[in-house]
Formats: sequence, structure tokens, C-alpha cells
Amino acid sequence: MKVPEQDALTANATWAQLEHLAEQEKSQHLADIFAMDPERYAGFSLESCGLLADFSKQRMTVAARDLLVELVDERDLGRWRDALFAGDKVNCTEQRSARHWLLRSPEAEAAEAHAQLDIMEKMVLRILHGQWRGVLGDVITDVVNVGVGGSELGPLMSAFALQSTSLEVGETRPRLHFASSMDGSQISKVLQDLNPRTTLVLVSSKSFATIDTLHNANTVRSWMARELGLDVGDEAMLRCHFIGISAEPHKLSDWGILPCNQLRLWDWVGGRYSLWSAIGMPIALTVGMACFREMLAGAHAMDTHFRNRPWIENMPVMMALVDVWNINFLDIRARAVLPYDGRLKHLPAYLEQLEMESNGKSVSRKGDPVDYHTCPVIWGEVGPNAQHAFFQLLHQGTQPVACEFLMTACRYTESAHSEAAAELEEQHALSNANCLAQSRLLAFGVTALDPSLALPSYQHYRGNQPSTTLVLDDLSPGSLGALLAMYEHKVFVQAVIWGINPFDQWGVEMGKVIASEMLSVLADPEGADGMDASSLALARHIAATRKA
Repeated sequence: MKVPEQDALTANATWAQLEHLAEQEKSQHLADIFAMDPERYAGFSLESCGLLADFSKQRMTVAARDLLVELVDERDLGRWRDALFAGDKVNCTEQRSARHWLLRSPEAEAAEAHAQLDIMEKMVLRILHGQWRGVLGDVITDVVNVGVGGSELGPLMSAFALQSTSLEVGETRPRLHFASSMDGSQISKVLQDLNPRTTLVLVSSKSFATIDTLHNANTVRSWMARELGLDVGDEAMLRCHFIGISAEPHKLSDWGILPCNQLRLWDWVGGRYSLWSAIGMPIALTVGMACFREMLAGAHAMDTHFRNRPWIENMPVMMALVDVWNINFLDIRARAVLPYDGRLKHLPAYLEQLEMESNGKSVSRKGDPVDYHTCPVIWGEVGPNAQHAFFQLLHQGTQPVACEFLMTACRYTESAHSEAAAELEEQHALSNANCLAQSRLLAFGVTALDPSLALPSYQHYRGNQPSTTLVLDDLSPGSLGALLAMYEHKVFVQAVIWGINPFDQWGVEMGKVIASEMLSVLADPEGADGMDASSLALARHIAATRKA
């Protein structure tokens, strides 16, 4: 099918109606909205794929919701969704499809993806069963993932979240380490604690041209060769200690990774959407291949939900509409992601990339500047820590901030916790109680408190800070897969409404080009031409300091 054309968003009649409605409703407090509709939870919550989403504490009335649903139809989301799943070139600036959903599809059309997963599975099983040996015959005990951006954030977040998942009998998970920082401090710290004889390195880069990744990979290769007394190009060392994951196999081969140790990506998979592929090998090494496939199945279940449910019953769509309402009509331009389960501590960083790299755009698909806000600023922290860091601003600061709370209904059911289950369950209940209490106080302010309390102004809670609460039945591979796929589709829905391309990231690219130019300036500041005074002065200061 042909990718749909879109008219200017702000010329849309429904958009104008929403602006008018927002002006009428901006003065409404959440306490008043609940007073007028005490049962609004029933109409502002959804449940699917092991997830429950409660939107009732958002400052959205039924009238606003219904108009937003009309806007979705007028922006032709149905046809855009069909185009996405048909493999059409929805990435207009690079003339590519965006088929990350295919990586988790069980259908025959995903045969190419399944073939790579089968190859990865053989590698994973050898490692987990102690059959992958180093060049001197040692069992692999540590795996270093060298990658940046989507080659780190998704695998790191998911592997950490699922590290309590039980493996099959006879399997032992290796210790995982991640290196992404280009300055050398991170890789240096990782390597000083490792034995090269028992270390396996995953070099993950879609383009295999990312300077951060290549420098870290070169450092690891040199370290290993030096410690083992081998040449950096030693074929046996490279075969036993390096696996490469990329869309550019010839670059992997040129670097030294043997074809038998190469796993494939494709240009239709964006880096931040790639954890479902061989980029997710650290996840598979954490949970085992059976559970990794459960994660893919959970994501596919959410794909099916997104494709088949009406907009008002569609979780990614409603998540997207909440953000659009807050950003474009209530002028709330920031969102805090607050997991009340420590296993999700890396989720905020993952979502920062997924959402801000995808939808941090100011130009429409047609190349015209947009005259409305797109992606919000996103940040977050594990909820209990955040309470002691920035909740002061959320409760009593001057900035409106939308919040996203995440919690798990069940935890500490694994046999590993049996002796301490009672104490740990009590802590889990305490965490969930804090989550619910914070969302309640943010929404209702002083009206949530005992009316007999006479609080001074510095203890006043204004409330009216909107929030969504997401509850996972439990944090399993399947529910995590569904959660992440839900966020992916939410990003796509927002992009369709805003008329932007969520699958490119040109804002990231030019900085890399200028960085290459700056290397020569740092080497010889006095020979630089056309440099601004600030950058040149800083380069001179660094050069002078290094010589001192």
C-alpha cells in the first residue's frame, strides 16, 4: 500500500476543537474531575497482555478523549498502521521500512529473522552449558557487550530486569558487562577485573562504523592479545573470544570477526528497536533462549493487540493520546518515568532514547517546520530513590510534570526467596503502597489529606499533577516484552499524529562529523581555520594543560 499523505496538523478542525476544549478545562482540578465522575477508572483503564494501564489520574475528560480519538482517525492512523505492518517505507528520509515487529513474529514471513535467532541459540546454549571455550581451553565465565545506544540500552535494561529468571537445568549464566562510553574510563574499569582466558566479547553495531564502539572494541582486542601473548589478528583468539552483530558483515570480517561468529541485522531495524534481534544476545544469556522467545511472544501479543483493537480499547493508542493531550493542549512538556520495582531501574534511560531519539523532531515528513511541540523531555529514576531526589519539585515546584508510575502486582514467588519471602513481600507491599500514595497525592493534593489538618503554606500540596499507572501482573519475559512493544507502538502513534518520522535520527549524526573535525583541532589548535572563539580557546586550554 502507499504511505498516506497528511495535511497540516494545526489546520485540522478537530485540533482547533481540542484547543478550545483545553482552554475551558485547564482550570479544572483532578479532584473536581473525580468528583464529577467518581467511577471514571472504568472508562480510563485498559488491561491486556499481562499489563494494566490506568489513565484515570490524567487531566483528561471524556469529551477530550473522544475528540482525540476523532483526531486519530483524521490523521489516518489505521492506514499508517497498515503501512507499518505491510513493510512499506514509513521511514521517509531514508526510504526504508521499519520492520522491528517482524523480529518477534511467528509467521513464515519472518524466516530470515528466525534463522538468525537459531544461529544465536546455538551460540547461547554452548555458552550457558560451558561448551564455548577460550583459546586456551577455559570455560567462558564473563561476557562483555561492546555497543552504544540501542546496542546497549535495551539489552542492559532487559537483562537487568530479568536477572532473577531461572535457567534450565545444567545452564549457568555468565557475568555480563557493558561498555559504551568513548572516553575509556568504562572499558578500563571492566577489563581490570576480567580474565582474558575466560572472557567473550560481543561487538554490537548496526553500521559497524560507530566510533565509540570501534574504539572500545579495539581496546578490548589489544588488551586480550597483550594479556594472552598473541597478535591482535590471531585467528584462534578472534574465533574463541569475539562475536560480531551488525548489518555490515564485510566490515565485521575486515575487523577480524570470523563469518562463523557473525550475527545479522538489517537496515529495516532501527538501533533503538533492535533488542528483539541478535542485539538481544545479552538478554538470552541472562534468561536462556526459551525465556527470550517468551519475551518475543509477549511483544508479538502486543503487536496483535495494537493491530486489532479499536482505538479507545488500544493501549498504545491511549498512551499516545495522553501524551499528545498533555504536551499540545495542557502545555505539560515533561514526563517523569518512575518504576517502583528496582529491577526496572534502567527503564527510564531506555525510554529516553526510544522516545526522544524517535520523536524529538521539529520538521514534518514533508520537510516543513512544525508549529507545535512534539516529544516531551523524559527523565526518571526508581521511585523510592526519586522520592528523595526530585519529588519535592513534583509536589511543590512551579513546573507541571506528567508522571508515569510502574509497579508489579506479584513478586518474590521464586524458590530462591522462600526463606525470606515474608520479609521481602512486606517490602514489596511497602513499595507499592508508596507508588499508589504518591500518585494519589500528586493528583489530589491537600484534598487527599485529613481535612482537619491546618497546614502552613510551605506544607501545601497543590495536586493536579497528572499521572498514568502501569501495573505488570509480574515481571516476566512475556510481560516485559509486551510493555516494551507497547512503548514502541505508542511512539509510532504519536509520530503519525504529529506528522513526523520516528525512524530516523539525523540530529545525532552531524555531531559525529564535527567531532572528527575537532580531533585535528585538539591535535593542533594553532592550525585551525574557521573555528569559533569558544571552541578554539577550549582546545588551546586542553593542549596547554596536557603539555604542562
